[in-house]
Amino acid sequence: MPEAYGTAYGTIVAIPPRSGTAFELDAGDTLAVIDPEGGQVADLLAVSRADTREMISSGRTLDYAERIYLTTGDKLYSNRSNVMLDIVEDTVGRHDFLLTPCSEATFRLCYDDEPPHQGCHGNLAGALRPYGIGEDAIPVAFNCFMNVPVDGETGRFKVLPPLSKAGDRIVFRARMDLVIGLTACSAPASNGGSFKPIHYSVRKAGDAAP
Repeated sequence: MPEAYGTAYGTIVAIPPRSGTAFELDAGDTLAVIDPEGGQVADLLAVSRADTREMISSGRTLDYAERIYLTTGDKLYSNRSNVMLDIVEDTVGRHDFLLTPCSEATFRLCYDDEPPHQGCHGNLAGALRPYGIGEDAIPVAFNCFMNVPVDGETGRFKVLPPLSKAGDRIVFRARMDLVIGLTACSAPASNGGSFKPIHYSVRKAGDAAP
């Protein structure tokens, strides 16, 4: 289980390197995803608690935003075109919503010089299993802090180290009752070749800001 401890943000939960967790948000709750050391990606999934077949959708979100880089003021939509999360604060401004969670196959196909690992897909599947969510149902995640520049002429992209520095954060407000899956990403290229923890904090609706 992740380790919880107190800071100026309130109660922060630490997700250890190359692992993941799941937890619930109520409508109106605020979730801060924090990069405590800098240069670390966190894969985020949102699933409706009312019907777990309703999940965060990259395709719907990018279609409605009409751009691929999302930040403060943008909304994350479900596969049913309902708003699941609002981005209410962002100190980085560069995240990815194109690439699927890394998996055992990612390591087999893209990192043949690395030991095999179940990746974010496996970590999300394990964390979401108690909610009845199967691994084949896991969609493209919102990759907090992931830096994927796209060439405007060719459409080719690169995975570069995150731009996030120690203490950077992205903050979401839930628009419905949700299950959240969240990881400290396991792919070397996504994290500049190293693996670090991710922190998160939940503030309940109606609670005063820290």
